Amino acid sequence: MPFIITPGQLTQRAEFYHQLGQLTGAGIGLPAALQQLHRNPPNRSYRRPVGQLLEMLTDGYTFAESLQRLGSWVPAFDIALLHAGEHSGRLDACLKLLADYYTDRARIARQMIADLIYPVFLFHFGVLIFTFLKLIRTTGWIGPLAQMLGILLPIYALVLLIIYAAQSRHGERWRGRLEGLLRPMPVLGTARRYLALSRLSAALEALLRAGVTILEAWELAATASGSPALRRIVLAWRPLVDAGQTPAEVVTASGKFPEMFAHQYTTGEISGQLDDTLHRLHQYYQEEGSRKLHLVTQWVPRAVYLVVMLLIAYQIVQFYAGYFRDVGAAGGF
Repeated sequence: MPFIITPGQLTQRAEFYHQLGQLTGAGIGLPAALQQLHRNPPNRSYRRPVGQLLEMLTDGYTFAESLQRLGSWVPAFDIALLHAGEHSGRLDACLKLLADYYTDRARIARQMIADLIYPVFLFHFGVLIFTFLKLIRTTGWIGPLAQMLGILLPIYALVLLIIYAAQSRHGERWRGRLEGLLRPMPVLGTARRYLALSRLSAALEALLRAGVTILEAWELAATASGSPALRRIVLAWRPLVDAGQTPAEVVTASGKFPEMFAHQYTTGEISGQLDDTLHRLHQYYQEEGSRKLHLVTQWVPRAVYLVVMLLIAYQIVQFYAGYFRDVGAAGGF
């Protein structure tokens, strides 16, 4: 897997899941569907891993096990969700969910990049202009160039670190730390939490419809949510459920779920309409999470633009203050 995943690669992953979901949803068996994708992959780089998947399926591995054996080619929570879909017999629905997820991620990444182009250009233009002005005012060129690199290189390193940290390839421990870091952030933390609840609801609905026991369904769905915090919470429930508490009671008593989720889940469990409740919870948290995430992509570039303008204004003030000091020292006033 590459160091940085681009919007184009996210689109290819979405197309892979979309095509596979369409084929399996039409009644075509998984090996035949993968053979079709092997002949017509979304990108030629997919031909080799798809071929390896076919070989492992032939050797008797399940689809989720085969994906896991490919290493970092597929993120861990993708595998967890596909395992839940395979286990529940609703693989096509989980593939569609992943296709929509990666399509949305690609669109958000493209929007963010497009909105950041102008402030990034403006920042570099400002740094180059003030470096040029310092070159005019000084006799040497090493000092101004070193100062320019001292500004740019740390920023490049920080941006690369943020992009690398946000990649979905990392293990649960890394994702747990990132989740803990982002949770207190307004809007972004809530958006990530809502999207995790959306995936949990979708996986839980699929598993319960397939007749999986309630506790096993919760544990599989929590893993498929992609949230290490949710997974830790749910895995701690087994002694409580074994002691006679219902999942609705545990959800409410934990205090870790939004009130609306806890109340609607309790109502669905009591009324016997849990499948319908989970479907509505999936839709609600998907829409709300996406809306908040889109809000972040709109305001982050604006905040960057504002910071760049303030930095340029500060440099202008500093330049003229230094200029007038030099003139005054030379006896010009």
